[in-house]
Amino acid sequence: MSGAAGTAYAVSTAARGGGCLRENDWICGEYVRSRGPELAGATVEHVWITVASVALALLLAFPLALAARRWRRAGGPILGLTTVLYTVPSLAMYALLLPLFGVSAAVVVTGLLLYSLTVLVRNILAGLESVPEEAREAARGMGYGPYRLLFEVELPLALPALMAGLRIATVSAVSLTTVGAIVGFGGLGDLIYEGMDSYFKAEVLTASVICVLLAVLADVLLLSLQRALTPWTRGKGRGGIRGGRRRPARGGGAPEAGPATAPAPEPPAAAGEPAPGGAAQPVGKEA
Repeated sequence: MSGAAGTAYAVSTAARGGGCLRENDWICGEYVRSRGPELAGATVEHVWITVASVALALLLAFPLALAARRWRRAGGPILGLTTVLYTVPSLAMYALLLPLFGVSAAVVVTGLLLYSLTVLVRNILAGLESVPEEAREAARGMGYGPYRLLFEVELPLALPALMAGLRIATVSAVSLTTVGAIVGFGGLGDLIYEGMDSYFKAEVLTASVICVLLAVLADVLLLSLQRALTPWTRGKGRGGIRGGRRRPARGGGAPEAGPATAPAPEPPAAAGEPAPGGAAQPVGKEA
């Protein structure tokens, strides 16, 4: 739908609606109420395209990162190829994939998968390389084999870097899914492009706001998952162990004592003078 046809569609839609639709306002509750099923369907499509592409990218990025770490000669080509793929514009990427998959959701999912590889492979590799060698040696000394060492020692310690890459890839996928509207599988992007074509303000703004909320929600959920999986990172940057200061007790009572500290030593008594709290010390003899 384009040109005069798009404008006529917007006018006819507004004429059937309430006041904000007739005025073609940006913020219109009547649009949300009347087009709720359409918004819900576009949101569901947007979510499953994002989840499918990032999940498949993670499954592919993990062995690629392991290969890049295991064989140094393969590391350069793997990182170089994923970087080149990321530089391809999204419109060109989808156009290049059309001969392979036709006009289908697979075009969008594959394109997002290729874009996500750059971030995921680099972050997984960086996380594995940041594992202290002492931890590996200790695990080998306890009889851990290569696979047990990887899944029980290295991967848990590499989780912060892996989750950071997963968050970036997911938020990027949420935004790039909208470009899939060029093949008719863009989720909320379909509504955004349709609204821009017909200058339907409420449709453009509502779909855009939902897309932003999806990105924020995905980042918050993944951040919460990261904190749950890596509890040992929560206390970093808080100034170390608390203590050393007396804190006032609730209700105006006596101050709470901090960690016990040894009392300061009293100065030694001079020869012939009474020792603190006792009798005089003999001259020329140690107390």
